[in-house]
Order: sequence, then C-alpha cells, then structure tokens
Amino acid sequence: MRNTIAILLCLSTLQAQTPADRPIAGFQPESARRQADLEARFDKALNRQNFGQWMKRLSARPHHVGSPGSRAAAEFIAEQFKSWGYETTIETVYPLFPTPKTRLLEMIAPERFTAKIEETSVEGDETSRIKEGNLPVYNAYSTDGDVTGDLVYVNYGVPDDYTKLKEMGIDVRGKLVLARYGGSWRGIKPKVAAENGAIGCLIYSDPRDDGFFRGDVYPKGAYRPSQSAQRGSVMDMPVYPGDPLTPGKPALDPNRAPDPKQAATVTKIPVMPISYGDAEPLLRALGGPVAPESWRGALPLTYHIGPGPAKVHLKLEFDWKLAPAYNVVAKMTGSEKPDQWVLRGNHHDGWNFGAADPLSGMVAVMEEARVIAELARAGWRPKRTLIFLAWDGEEPALLGSTEWAEHHADELQRNAVAYINSDGTGRGFLRVSGTSALELFSQQTARDITDPQTAAPVLDRYLASRRVAGQEAEFRIAPLGSGSDYTVFQHHLGIPSLDIGFGGEGGGGSYHSIYDSYDHYVRFIDPDFQYVRATAQLGGRMLLRLANADWLPFRADATARAVRLWSNEVIKLADDMRAQTKKQNEWISSGALKLAADPRKTYVVPEPKEEVPHLNFAPLQNAVTRLEAAAAALTLVDPAKLNPTKLAALENALRLAEQKFLRNDGLPRRPWFRHMLHAPGFYTGYGVKTLPGVREAIEQRLWKEAGEQIGFTAFAITAYADWLNSAALETKQ
Repeated sequence: MRNTIAILLCLSTLQAQTPADRPIAGFQPESARRQADLEARFDKALNRQNFGQWMKRLSARPHHVGSPGSRAAAEFIAEQFKSWGYETTIETVYPLFPTPKTRLLEMIAPERFTAKIEETSVEGDETSRIKEGNLPVYNAYSTDGDVTGDLVYVNYGVPDDYTKLKEMGIDVRGKLVLARYGGSWRGIKPKVAAENGAIGCLIYSDPRDDGFFRGDVYPKGAYRPSQSAQRGSVMDMPVYPGDPLTPGKPALDPNRAPDPKQAATVTKIPVMPISYGDAEPLLRALGGPVAPESWRGALPLTYHIGPGPAKVHLKLEFDWKLAPAYNVVAKMTGSEKPDQWVLRGNHHDGWNFGAADPLSGMVAVMEEARVIAELARAGWRPKRTLIFLAWDGEEPALLGSTEWAEHHADELQRNAVAYINSDGTGRGFLRVSGTSALELFSQQTARDITDPQTAAPVLDRYLASRRVAGQEAEFRIAPLGSGSDYTVFQHHLGIPSLDIGFGGEGGGGSYHSIYDSYDHYVRFIDPDFQYVRATAQLGGRMLLRLANADWLPFRADATARAVRLWSNEVIKLADDMRAQTKKQNEWISSGALKLAADPRKTYVVPEPKEEVPHLNFAPLQNAVTRLEAAAAALTLVDPAKLNPTKLAALENALRLAEQKFLRNDGLPRRPWFRHMLHAPGFYTGYGVKTLPGVREAIEQRLWKEAGEQIGFTAFAITAYADWLNSAALETKQ
C-alpha cells in the first residue's frame, strides 16, 4: 500500500509540472526544456486528415508481398519520403512465397459436404467487393498434400491438448485434426499435430473466441461473420523467420530455385484455415466422447472429439515461387553523430487490404516522418541519423525486415542505437514491449502524451489498467517474443528494440480477412484516428529523444531487475516441477488416478515421469548478482560531469551492450535465435520465453541440456556485467 501511495504522489507531482520542467532521461535540464518545446511543435504540426487519406489510398487494393499493389504501395510511400526531403531508396529482396493453386476440403462420410473456403462481400464495405488480385483463404508455407482420414477435434491444438487426448485414449496418428484459433500462434498447431502423427490440419475461428459470441458480426458489428476465415503464415518461425531458403543470409538472388523441399520451416503436413460456417458441419458430424467443458465453443451443437465418423479429404497445391519484397528506406543524416542510427519501422504489406494491420501503424510512421522533415526545414536537425523503414513481406514470415537486416547486419551492429517498431494500432491502452534498458525512456514518453479518450496522461491510464487487473501500479515493459519486424533486430542482432501501439477497446473480427478494410476501421476501431495520432506522438517523441539526447538513455538497472525476476522464475519452475512430478508419481503408483477416473469413459493412466534432478543454478545466480552490482555502479556515473571523450566512450559502450547477450551458436535446435535473455517460445510462437535456453529445457525435461544452458546463460549475463563494469571504470580514469 505504501508503494502505491508513493507512486500516486509522484504522479501527482509530475502532473503539476509543466512539460518543460519534467526530467527527460539522457538530457541535461536546459536540453530537456528545448526538447519539450520541440515536441510541442511536433504535436501542433500533426495532421489527422493525412491518416485517413493515406489509409484509404493504400488499402484500396490488395497489397500482399509480390503483388502489383505491394509495389505500388512501396512506390507511393517512397515518393512521400522523397518529397519531404529524405534520402530514399527501395531495396528489393527475393524470398520464397507460395500462393495456392488448389484448395479442396470435403467431408466424404457420414455425409457429403464441400467447404466454400470463400469470403463474400458485405454491404457497406467497399473493398470487400474487389476480387481481382485477392489472396484467397489459405495458410502460407503449408506443404502440398492430398490426404484423407478420420477427423479429430483437438481444441486449440497445443501440446497440453494432445496430452489430454492421450489420457482419454484418443490417437491422432493417420488422422486429420481440427483446431480452433487461439491458445498459441497458428503455426504451432500443424507443428504439434505432425509431431503426434496427424496427416493434415484444419484451423477455424470459433465464434466463442472470434465471432458472434463476442458481439454483433460484421457489418452490423465489428466481429467475424460466419463466412470469414483467418489467413496467416504457418511457417515454423520459432526456428527462424525470413526466407525459408536462406536462414542467416539475405535473399538477394531472384534466380534461385524456389524448392520448398530445401526449407526446414515449411510445415510437414498440409494445413488450411476455414470459417466457422465451414467448420460447423464437420463438428456436427463428429462422434466419440463429448469434449471437456473448456474445449467447447459457441456453435449450436454438442462438441464431440471423434475420431470420426466424420471423414474428410483435404487437397492443397501451391505455386512455389520467389516474390519481390520492396523495402522503403528513408534517411535523415544526423548533424553531430551521423554514425549513430535511430531506426523506425512498420510494414506496408497486408493480407489483402490490411487497413488495421498494418496501415494504421504505417500512416502514423509516415506522419512522424513528415512532421520531423517540417521541423528540419525550419532549422532543426537531429544529432543522430534517423532511418525510416517501410517493410514488405511481414505477414508471411517477417520477410522484408529479416532479409534486409541480415544483408546489413555488420553495419547495423556497428551503428544502430535502437529500433522502434509498430504494427497495427487502435483505440485503447498503451502497448509497449521491448528491451528492459529502455524502460525508463518508455515510461517518460508515456508520461508526456495525453490519452485521447480520458484526457489523462497515457501513463496514468496504463497504471490504472494494471491496478484494475490486480497488478502493482508500476510501469514495466514486457520482453519481446515475435510476431513483427523487431524480431531480427532484437533476437538475432542484439539491437535494443521497442514495439509500440495502442489497443484493447476497438472491435475485433477483421484480422487477416478481406474485412480488414478502411470501412471497418473507421466504423469500429478508431473512427477519427485519435489513437493513430497518439501512436504518432509516441513514436515521434521516441525518435526525437533518441536523436537529440545528450547521452543515450539506456538503464542497466532495469535490465538487472528483469533478469533477477526471470532467474527466480526458472528456479521456481524446476522446484514446482519436482514437487508436482513426485506427487503425480505417488498418485499413479497408489492407483488413485485410476480410481478417480469416470468409469463410463476411456481413460489411460499415464506412465510415471522421470524425477526432476538437482539442477545447479549457482552459476546463474552468481551472474545475476554480478550484473546487479555492475548496474548499480554504472548508475552512480553522472554523464553530465564527463568530458566529451569519456562521454562518447560511455555512450558507445551502452549502445553496444545488448549484443553481449548474444551467443554465436544460438539456442538449441534454432541457432538463428541468439539472444540468451528472451526469444519466442518453441511451442508458443509469438509468446515470449525469458531465459529461453534454460526455461524450455526444463519444460521439455531435458535435464542435461538444462545444465548446459544454465552455464551458457550465466556466461552471457556475466559478459554483459563485465562490459558495464569496464564502461564505469573508463569514466573514472
């Protein structure tokens, strides 16, 4: 309670201050006052009309990677940047990108039914009538296949669901599975299905999660109608994103053979998304046991698991080709430190019209660039170089950003200060995730922006949402998993990164469908573009502060605090698993589980699990203690008192420090992911795993590997701590 009161008193004090009086990390007081004036001019120059005009133009035709619409979008964006005075180029890469030739799903028993697999136009949505150039409903990077078999409903299709199926005596080997969207990233579903012996996978949007259960469906309301399906990639991106044929290297050659058999990340079984309208007859035809309550959706039927008597035939064939991906790169060279680069990016490609995802974020980035150019024409110039990036090919597999960054890896690791990413944005609460060292920087930026709906500071609304959720009223940025273009910068190159936006209150249901349109966005998500403007304010301030700071505002104490939390979590994970395994094995040996099972249902008593051995966490704990001491020592250094030479050395050390968390050999079974503090989970996809080498080895009960990863993780943390110690020592000599 005392901590909460202190925070609220501090917030009251900050609100009483004028913007010019508030401290800004990285700025001396006089510089902070000039910065506040600059940001006020930035806010005043923002023009909300531009957001609607640009979104309507860019979403008027399909603009997926490799399409004429994608090239036209890139050229339009590049023309704007050039007209504003940026040095602008379009850099093209050539990744593998399949599009469908054959899509057939039919139920052949106990009755016949052929799925429509088509989204129809709706009244009031202008672009939903457009057919030319549309990408049909499909999952990119599914393998070709022609399979027939009994159907099994597998809930969300995550590993725990298959454990439950095995306990129920249900085997999916040789069968097709039907999973609902949710619970994990979509690419995990066919991956886990194949590991369990399934020969095909269907994914549908259940109306409980994404449809009429949540509200009126489009066009009456915002939510997904019965004929709508969620497109998306199912490439095994937790192994590596980007071009499937060139992991770790840029896809620059347009004449390579586009052979999917050479791609480790293409699915092992055919997979296709369907609407809940197409899924309903399949679910209705299933027999077998009734699904557990938590597995049941909102369709008007009893959810059974199968297998059968529903038998389905799935045939998929794709056109495997290299597609040009057009990345727009626009640069404004810094006046004092041109070799330090501040990067700002958003993708421009979409699954067809892509108004919310990604154009709501892209138009915010464009307006940031326009206003910054206006400030430059009025006489201001950034100290550091600003680089704006409009990516292509994000939707299929982070193609454009990954290939571009792999191509420029050496110079990025030498020069990049930070990468700030956004994707779609909408009405609601602040979303910011990223490198822990940028936590105070992000907090102060949120402090200085007004929430359009409440007229309170964005920071205050964020803290209030945490209190309502029963969390401490403290600002914390979450670590990054995957799912957008920051992935290559954070996880492969060790460049400090942030992912920003707003959301949580706009109506959902258009995601990756033809209904992600301008009409849907202005009716249900952010009608007057107030939160698009707030995103531009957030991104613009972050750019201006990093560009103008007297010294870079990285804080190692926030990193140390986060690493201590994560290390405690993995130690507790091992302890909890040890206790649970012991208890479960005792139950199995006593026969209690068998007695508790419902005798009317098939139930397979699991085999006893291997006991969790002692794991030596001492190296990890010692490394974290060393990091805390180094961060504390660095916090005592006052950059304002350093001479220019020492300040430059300190700044360079802070800028490169994040790369010390990289391990050249990467994580087990996925060497592309090199950051030892966080990565997307091997079985979560987008969802982050902190201390991933250690955590996932424990979760998968790989005890020898867990011990090795404790050592590798401790080594990386120690390297970071020693780097900080050296930086602090240099300031005293």
